[in-house]
Amino acid sequence: MTTAPTTTTTHAVPVAPSTGALRPLGLDEVRITGGLWADRQRVNGTATLDHIEGWLEREGWLANYDLAVSGGLVDGRRGREFSDSEVYKYLEALSWEIGRLRAVADAAGGHDAAGEPGSRAGREGDDEADAAASVDRLEARLRAIVARIAAAQEADGYLNTRFGRPGQEPRWSDLEWGHELYCLGHLFQAAVARVRTRPDADDGLVEVARRAADLVCEVFGEGGDERICGHAEVEVGLAELGRALGEPRYLDQARLFVDRHGRGTLADIEWGRSYYQDDVAVRDAEALRGHSVRANYLAAGATDVAVEFDDLELFTALDRQWHRTRERRTYVTGGQGSHHQDEAFGEDWELPSDRAYSETCAGVASVMFSWRLLLANGDSHYADLIERTLFNVIETSPDADGTAFYYANTLHQRVPGAPADPDVVSPRAHSSLRAPWFDVSCCPPNTARTFASLAAYLATADASGVQLHQYAPSIVRTALEGGREVAFEVGTEYPRSGSIVVRMLEDSPEPWQLSLRVPSWAVGAQLSLRPADGELEQHWSAAPGMVSVERAFAAGDEVVLDLPIAPTFVSPDSRVDAVRGCLVVERGPEVFALESVDLAGTPLEASDFADLRVDASAEPVDAGSGAGVVVRIVDARTDAAADVSLVAYHAWAERGPSTMRVWVPAL
Repeated sequence: MTTAPTTTTTHAVPVAPSTGALRPLGLDEVRITGGLWADRQRVNGTATLDHIEGWLEREGWLANYDLAVSGGLVDGRRGREFSDSEVYKYLEALSWEIGRLRAVADAAGGHDAAGEPGSRAGREGDDEADAAASVDRLEARLRAIVARIAAAQEADGYLNTRFGRPGQEPRWSDLEWGHELYCLGHLFQAAVARVRTRPDADDGLVEVARRAADLVCEVFGEGGDERICGHAEVEVGLAELGRALGEPRYLDQARLFVDRHGRGTLADIEWGRSYYQDDVAVRDAEALRGHSVRANYLAAGATDVAVEFDDLELFTALDRQWHRTRERRTYVTGGQGSHHQDEAFGEDWELPSDRAYSETCAGVASVMFSWRLLLANGDSHYADLIERTLFNVIETSPDADGTAFYYANTLHQRVPGAPADPDVVSPRAHSSLRAPWFDVSCCPPNTARTFASLAAYLATADASGVQLHQYAPSIVRTALEGGREVAFEVGTEYPRSGSIVVRMLEDSPEPWQLSLRVPSWAVGAQLSLRPADGELEQHWSAAPGMVSVERAFAAGDEVVLDLPIAPTFVSPDSRVDAVRGCLVVERGPEVFALESVDLAGTPLEASDFADLRVDASAEPVDAGSGAGVVVRIVDARTDAAADVSLVAYHAWAERGPSTMRVWVPAL
């Protein structure tokens, strides 16, 4: 853990540690301009957010705040005990989307690329006009919802629609399952997003959060109630709110909550106290365990605490847990959680494909944990897992239209599912086909807040320069220490192509270092420097990790990273019993799947899906479209064979009911 102070930031970032190896660049410094992630952000902003708010209204989860004001909660409240949290996640997503669109609206037309070929000049004007109009619309929606929430807050700051009012259970009376503190944690994160994207906003969201946080500190502070919440989240929410508002009491309270885990203050349950991480102290655990979302949220908050209080012992423990969890308890997709009954991690190497739970929210929480570790010490392995999880878990959840979602993400669908009724709430664990809403609908707003803030996970800076951790067409403008301004654009078709071209937009009078991540799978990568002044090009081999070029860059200079993107077979660890003897196809960060709809019109159309084998002697090749991968599939019973196109796992089940598997038995 590096403890060098980072520059105090008011940038639009979800995480802003006061110390660490790297400073995150915010939505006001990084804009995604094309490719898969720009498409997803567009869908998220134009369809998913509307969809979520519609269901929050339809299911009465927003109306609960109105009932709190009118006194009708006892008879009229709807939704589970944690439904308030979905409203707060939605507000967070709105706040990040407003910040993202403001960055687009503030960009001068054509300024970023001077109108040269391949730039966005000439299109920026329309984008800016659309963005400005969208900001106004989203601002009005956010303010209207905040007004309803603020009206429901009690005089001492308490805010919950499930507990605390006449006729309801008392406050804090069911910390095992009540989710009161969990809901407030998401409120705090929404306030962080708001203050970091609109620090001058007068809608009242930040004040609502501040009053609630003050109450938490009063009730659960030193000498007060020493219990924890059964669902971790308040820890990470308090820590970041403390950073954002400069309030050390909130960080102190986050530390208290983290340290109280493992003391057994919550009642034991059938799955044991490990379910809510109350069995072992955080600093004594060897791996993430119990409920996978709870475990990752707690780890993220504990990392914040370790960094802010320079607690090397705690940080070392968390780093140890991350490495063991990644190696032994994480699916090839980056998904986590192999138990359905308690949505939990299994033991080491317990990773069955057909029983994979791999909850979408666990993927979001895993990214939160990994990102904090990355900022603390700069190790590129964290970014490798973030990338894998983004492509194969978080992007897998929503459909292409952004209005139906997976809650759980199986790696093996044995029976074709039934299409979900677009007007009916679905049970959460059913993953046969994506559904529009769930009785436990944590995943839709969780993906929405992640996609809206995604640009803030692409790049960082330190005293020496800028680091790129994730690749997408984008524009980066930031100031390094001493006020040195740097600006460049990233051109790429990643992950379909392994070529990443970083083109400088301005002259730099002083040298600075550009660093790019070489993923762990990219053995044989090459780095090139193409000076704009006609100097001789330079080339280097680039081993997995970070590779850097340092110079006083001139406008037009290009740094090119060529990653060996090619489909390849990958074998499982031999200790994973459930997939021993199987192979998976990967191409770059993407995992591919065999889907039954792609057998139509082949000699395997009538085959039993369970009899299919992949011919490992025939190397996988890119499909002609560039989107899929072709492998040789053989029916083990009939010997019928065909070249079959595999689909990127994140795009499966977009063509109707099907069977599917990621790990395919080898012939």
